[in-house]
Amino acid sequence: MGNDVSDIVEYYNANSELEHTRLERHQLEYDLTWRYLERYLPSVGTILEVGAAAGRYTVELAKRGYQVSAVDMSAGLLEMCRKNLAQTGLAGRVELLLADARDLPGAVTGKEFDAALLMGPLYHLVAEADRKLALQQACERLRPGGVLFSAFISRYGIMCDLIKDHPAWIEEQTEVRSVLEKGRSPDDYPRGGFRGYFAQVCEIAPLHEALGLETLALVGVEPAISADDESYNKLEGKQRQLWLDLFQEMGAEPSIIGASRHLLYIGRKRDR
Repeated sequence: MGNDVSDIVEYYNANSELEHTRLERHQLEYDLTWRYLERYLPSVGTILEVGAAAGRYTVELAKRGYQVSAVDMSAGLLEMCRKNLAQTGLAGRVELLLADARDLPGAVTGKEFDAALLMGPLYHLVAEADRKLALQQACERLRPGGVLFSAFISRYGIMCDLIKDHPAWIEEQTEVRSVLEKGRSPDDYPRGGFRGYFAQVCEIAPLHEALGLETLALVGVEPAISADDESYNKLEGKQRQLWLDLFQEMGAEPSIIGASRHLLYIGRKRDR
């Protein structure tokens, strides 16, 4: 296998609760992603969820009647996912599998899924070959016509969080230049904490299309709000729905896609 990701496994094992609550803080990302899931998922079927984490999508997919195989490389996150499913009485609808996104054959065998979700693995695989391998592994398990959803962190959209939460980062000019030019920290930087790959919009569709996927959409799922989650989170009722409608309309606008922290790709596996 490629790049050693044991530090990322350790990070999530130690921060399972933080990951569980992440989408409570980033509600627009979650709500808008669900708009696209509702648009492109089949009404029924089987779903391979790679990088299921603590199960925020897993639980809702199971509630909606899908049969889910949920994969993660963190035992701590899978245990939290198991608990969340048990609390909602949905454990029987979900198969939990401990595996690396780049090495699914031993865990996920003999199935053709109607859809695949990769909502996190691709922004922790800093080597392009590893991202290709993870996507290939998922695509091989899709039936012809199956739909794949994959999430990325934007190289430029992440700057809004950095200036808000880590303003001193700008003084680390070696790392700043490496992120801007390569999408990741320098190879010789010490590991620990959140280590990821930050993508450019222009690379995402070609990466998937090279594996035989037909691009259906590429959008920003936090368009125009920068790091201001709080203003969206406090909205309720009609105002919340109208703002969500507007953000969905704006999410595919080419001039601002890269300004969103998280990017979502949707593609369909071509018929044989």
